[in-house]
Amino acid sequence: MSVLLAVVDSGSLSAAARHLDMPLATVSRKVGELEAHLKTRLLHRTTRQLSLTEAGASYVAACRRILEEIGEAERAATGEYATPKGELVVTAPVFFGRLHVVPVVADFLAHYPEINVSLVLTDRVVHLMDEHADVAVRIGALPDSTLMATGVGTVRRVICASPAYLATHGVPARPRDLAEHECVTFEVLASMRAWVFESGKSELSVPVCSRLTVNTAEAAIAAAILGVGLIRVLSYQVADAIRENALSVVLDTFESAPLPIHLVHKGQAPLPLKLRAFLDFVTPRLRSRTSRGLTDVTTA
Repeated sequence: MSVLLAVVDSGSLSAAARHLDMPLATVSRKVGELEAHLKTRLLHRTTRQLSLTEAGASYVAACRRILEEIGEAERAATGEYATPKGELVVTAPVFFGRLHVVPVVADFLAHYPEINVSLVLTDRVVHLMDEHADVAVRIGALPDSTLMATGVGTVRRVICASPAYLATHGVPARPRDLAEHECVTFEVLASMRAWVFESGKSELSVPVCSRLTVNTAEAAIAAAILGVGLIRVLSYQVADAIRENALSVVLDTFESAPLPIHLVHKGQAPLPLKLRAFLDFVTPRLRSRTSRGLTDVTTA
């Protein structure tokens, strides 16, 4: 089962062989023996790609559950549930992770010398089950799922620009004024063509003139500081620039509801002690950090 999962996760027999440090012929033989034992084909093999059959997809999902249960049993037997130790895979958005998760994780590691953390900072949503992550920081509304979630705060979405830009182009008084302004957009938070605001119980979509489109918040903020145009970002991303008067918030009375921030995990039982220790340590510290500045930015 472990060899089969390595093949599926690696995308090929040869990549799995390298990952497992096992001869390619051995990997191929083990997969073949498994198919012979089950009397069904698990993989479609071509010279260019490898994919699961319908039976293979179902079997691989079962293998993941079985191997996870074996892993839990082994961790219990080796004392992981008596002493916090082992490795945790943690994922968080890039900007939030760098500013807030890295300092908390550094403190956590100092308190728990037998736990190692693999911190993955990415703005895409990491699937905890498929990518073997233990806990994730998620910003925004959570879809219905079997994951367990603990709230650690909220964050505002703010529109801001440099004082020089506002002095030249004027301060927008209402969302429809954006039609007369130049904007910097990036794909994570906003459409290139329109920004959505709350208007009573409904939503208002306002077209924007995107003079510059970038793929990171850092680039959008740098462009806004240089006077390129208005940006819409999360409040923690511009807190320093606002405190330094490099940017000013506008249209704050039209902001949509703050976005929730959660720690999510798979909720397995029993909860590994290393994960319980991490959640107990990190949750109050992230709540403290969010309450000190993620929603409090000054309006121009």
